[in-house]
Amino acid sequence: MIKYVNSVKGINIDNLSGFFVDWPNPPSTRKHLELLKSSAYVWLALDDETNDVVGFITAITDNILSAYIPLLEVLPKYQGKGIGKQLVEMMLRTLSDYYMVDLCCDESLTKFYKKFSMNQSQGMIIRNYTKQNGR
Repeated sequence: MIKYVNSVKGINIDNLSGFFVDWPNPPSTRKHLELLKSSAYVWLALDDETNDVVGFITAITDNILSAYIPLLEVLPKYQGKGIGKQLVEMMLRTLSDYYMVDLCCDESLTKFYKKFSMNQSQGMIIRNYTKQNGR
């Protein structure tokens, strides 16, 4: 069974393996834990038998008007079970008092996010893949 929590309390690097699939230069589990702790908001999907994180979503914010959702990931073995949908719904409820909630995604994911009344937009990004594993 999956349980959802909005805290990293009790989570350590041993609970965070298998994420960032197909990233050429993924962050270590130590950096992953650091980014979860540094995010303004986080929701985790936990396997309640092992306490392992099987999915997560993060948000950063100015705490006034805007929030940005940089990461949503579900372990491949757990995909297709509604975990990502549940994480997005919980994060959007968490961020419901903000004027704007933005995220960037690959074109192939726009259909998924439209289910949450999100509108497709244009944006500009920089990706420094040599820093993909963290600062």
